[in-house]
This record gives sequence, C-alpha cells and structure tokens, in this order.
Amino acid sequence: MLHLHHLENSRSFRIVWLLEELQVDYQLTCYKRTKAYLAPDSLKKVHPLGHAPILEVNDRALVESGFIIEYLLRHYDKEQLFKPSGDNEAAWEAYTFWMHFCEASIMPPLVMRLVFTKVVARSPMLVKPISKNIQKQVESSMIEDSINSVLTMMEQQLKDNHWFAGSEFSAADIQMYFAVIAAKSRTGLNDGKYTNVLNWLKRCQERDAFKRAEEKGGRIQF
Repeated sequence: MLHLHHLENSRSFRIVWLLEELQVDYQLTCYKRTKAYLAPDSLKKVHPLGHAPILEVNDRALVESGFIIEYLLRHYDKEQLFKPSGDNEAAWEAYTFWMHFCEASIMPPLVMRLVFTKVVARSPMLVKPISKNIQKQVESSMIEDSINSVLTMMEQQLKDNHWFAGSEFSAADIQMYFAVIAAKSRTGLNDGKYTNVLNWLKRCQERDAFKRAEEKGGRIQF
C-alpha cells in the first residue's frame, strides 16, 4: 500500500493527481498549514525534512515531488501513458525539459515573490513602509522580468502543442500545473497575452482524475 502525506496548498497536490491518473490504491493523510503558513511539525515524524509530499512505500519514505513522480511512473505506469518513450525523441525531450524547467526556472521567482509578500504582511507597522519599498525594488529588478520571460516561453510552447510534451497529456503537465496556478493566483495571467496557457489550465482542470484529486486533496488556493 502506498501512503501519501499531503500538505494543503503545496506541491504534493501533484502526487495526489498522479495517483488518481494511475488509478492505484493508496492511503492519503492530509495536513493543514500552520498560522505561519508552514508545514506542521508532525510531518517530521514521517521524514526528517518535514516537507510534503512524502510517499511511504513499504518501510521507506520518499520525498521530492519530481523524484516521486518518476518513481510512480517507473513502477505503476506500465503502458507508459504519462511519459513519452525514448522512441519519440521530440516528445521525450519536451517532457524531460519541462519536468526540470518547473522547479529550476519558474518556481524560484514565484517563491521569492511569496516570501517578500509574507515579509511585508508580517512587518510591524513602523517597519512596513520600509519593507514595502524593498519588496517593490526587488519585484521590479529581479522578479517581474523573470516571471514574464518564463510565462512567455510557456505560452510559445503551448501555441502549437496541446500539452507541454506535445499532443499527449503527460506527467510534465502535472508537474507544471502547480507553478502555473501559483503564477495565476499571485500575478494574474492576462487573457490576451497568455491565452494558450489559460486554455491548457482549463484542459487540466477538466480531467476526471484532476477533479478526484481536488475532492480528496483540496483545491490549491493562495
């Protein structure tokens, strides 16, 4: 039996979704964030890092969403429905690229934006004007251009492709979903500028497995 430890509003939603796509039996334990928007200490009892997702397989606790995705595909996606085979070089390259692109290129500036937003929100009243000014400078000099660049690249990829790896849905779409919904929630996505990304988002949310994942793991809300 697979046992997934899932934290609300986190990357671990990816694993709930993938498990529903694979239609395998698993146990799900959901955790609420603390008032400080952190994972509860109880997760450290499952794995020392205390991060989600954590997938317990027999006597092992697996962490890191990208690794868990690859593990599940290796052992449960026998028909290779969610990962292109090496025979389709273009699809394999696109799949592998976007799997890594998500955490390497788009999540860092989004996390930075979230951190500075939280810093401003928690600053004492006397310090808040200073923290807001710092946030504004970092946003304009480091964050905004970076996010716009990656979103433009994503828009171009989806211009001629139904999904990130090509014509077929794959785990790369599951990996990318969290980043896209985070960008949409925190920055807003211009309907005219990012039409392809928003249409892709709708296609993801229309999948039956996605709907089941939301019912079990909760909707991502920032």
